[in-house]
Amino acid sequence: MSNLLRRLSGLVLSAAVTHSSAAAPAAPTPTPAPASLPSEMPASFTPLVASFDYVKREVMIPMRDGVKLQTLILVPRAAQRAPILLSRTPYGATDRIAKNTSAHLSAVIDSTDVADDAVVNGGYIRVVQDIRGKHGSEGDYVMTRPLQGPLNPTSVDHATDTYDTIDWLVKNIPESNGKVGILGISYDGFTSLMALVHPHPALRAAVPINAMVDGWRGDDWFHNGAFRQDSLTYIHDQQATRASDLSWWTDHYDDYDSWLSAGSASDMARKHGLEQLGFAVKVMQHPAYDEFWQDQALDTILAKQGVTVPVMLVHSLWDQEDIYGNIAVYKALTAQHVDNSRLFLVIGPWFHHQARLDGSRVGAIEFGSDTAAYFRLHVLRPFLDHFLKDDAPPLDVAPVTAFETGTNRWLSLPSWPLGCASACTIDHKKLYLQPGAALSFAAASGSGFESYVSDPAKPVPYLGRPIHIGGEAGESSWQNWLVSDQRNAAARTDVLSFSTPALKEPLKISGEPIANLVASTSGTDGDFVVKLIDVYPDEVGRDPKMGGYQLMISADILRGRYRDSFSAPKPIPADKSQVFRFALPTTNHVFLAGHRIMVQVQSTWFPIYDRNPQTYVDNIFFAKPADYKKATIKVFDAGPTSSFVDLPVAEGPSAH
Repeated sequence: MSNLLRRLSGLVLSAAVTHSSAAAPAAPTPTPAPASLPSEMPASFTPLVASFDYVKREVMIPMRDGVKLQTLILVPRAAQRAPILLSRTPYGATDRIAKNTSAHLSAVIDSTDVADDAVVNGGYIRVVQDIRGKHGSEGDYVMTRPLQGPLNPTSVDHATDTYDTIDWLVKNIPESNGKVGILGISYDGFTSLMALVHPHPALRAAVPINAMVDGWRGDDWFHNGAFRQDSLTYIHDQQATRASDLSWWTDHYDDYDSWLSAGSASDMARKHGLEQLGFAVKVMQHPAYDEFWQDQALDTILAKQGVTVPVMLVHSLWDQEDIYGNIAVYKALTAQHVDNSRLFLVIGPWFHHQARLDGSRVGAIEFGSDTAAYFRLHVLRPFLDHFLKDDAPPLDVAPVTAFETGTNRWLSLPSWPLGCASACTIDHKKLYLQPGAALSFAAASGSGFESYVSDPAKPVPYLGRPIHIGGEAGESSWQNWLVSDQRNAAARTDVLSFSTPALKEPLKISGEPIANLVASTSGTDGDFVVKLIDVYPDEVGRDPKMGGYQLMISADILRGRYRDSFSAPKPIPADKSQVFRFALPTTNHVFLAGHRIMVQVQSTWFPIYDRNPQTYVDNIFFAKPADYKKATIKVFDAGPTSSFVDLPVAEGPSAH
């Protein structure tokens, strides 16, 4: 049966194959392929922008050395004899308007620009330029390029580049009135200050906002010698590529773990290849306040040469990046008796770049109004209009406009520091640390101290962990960290907290508190952090979550080796009391009745500042694991050598 089936199957298959072969048609003749398929894309597309309410121009402006700088110009459609507002930036001129592609200038500029009202409603011409070596501009990039001199042997710097840019603008923008103002935040504030050095005659106003002024004393890179470690991430992102398109990487979610596991700051730099970046190398070669830093300090430079252009310095009370510079410039210029008609100061309750955003709150701290909008509309705009417009409307802006936190009100003042407009004085009062975690304006008798063990292996975090400043939530944490609740720190055994009783009446301070610690360490080096804190009542009826909140009003750090000289470090004698005296950032605050004043002292603030090994080494950047040792810190709080904070107390009938 099986053999028969096999034979039958073979016959059927053979017949099927034969039939198929007989029925197959002849192969078709190939049709020649077309020579090409025409492109649907034109050689050059012409956008139709006649309906736009502005004209955009992108030009390459030549500098005196032949280098050309990418420059974006936005001209309101109806502009005639309009002033020019210039910003010079390392962050990408065209990126400023890339977020919103619109026919309306108001949508193009929006909150990315602190000058939006002046441009949209005031008719100003807006110009943004890439500084040399960044993004679309030619030339070599040098971080905060110094002025011509020992640190810059070339013929160009930010002052000459600004001069050449302004010269081109007033000659090549027919819609302008030939008057130029320069403004910007942070690095753009630094370039705004640089424009004041041998300025172009057409420069009629400058508004540096939270400018980078002195990177060692208290701005981006160091604070009194303690290194701000996130500077390395910034340097990486700025200098790795011209377009800043290579981002810092991490191998931990918690920044605390990331930096602690790396070791020293130089270990982290090496891990990310920063020895390839010129500025990172310079920073680690200059840990002390030597000529490299001194020769770049803009407050000193501007005080020596004077200021001929009207300038409005804008300072943020909770600036997490450049809290030192603009106040330093103001102090330096007032010491040289710069005329009040040319020098203005604004103090706002903001984080670093909040002047261009909503200013109704910082973190959990609310102000009852949009303080940033008030500044833009009622202070910045009148200042610009007065100095840049042809009709020059009268200027009704005080020499100093300062927001008073606590009471949440704006003050118009004749000078700074001054707690009120008239009949008010600043009286420096010593607030003494006392036994029993107390604070008082009278020193305790006898002798005594409080102590703690500072362990570099378990540093005090500057934020509640996990610390992650990447992404939108992380960015918010970074922006608001200076107002973060300090109760987490107060609960640690390596943080000392001293407090007054609840205040029976308000106390107003205006100016810089001065920390005067009398302390010893069992090590031969060490850091000291002092925080001045407003402690809210235990219960706050209308806002329960603020009950007991510990709000930093002013805080900073000193690297102990620089206690006597910023430029000549020396070891700390082990177990011998020393005076560690340093200024805290400027304040304008009222401690309300029912609140308490607190002072916290600690020796680590991590990972925002690098760890001090607490053993003296020549250069902390290159400290080895064996150098990091525990130390016992004593803070003296009784007798004639008691530690204290010198408070600038405002007194008078209208002080608060």
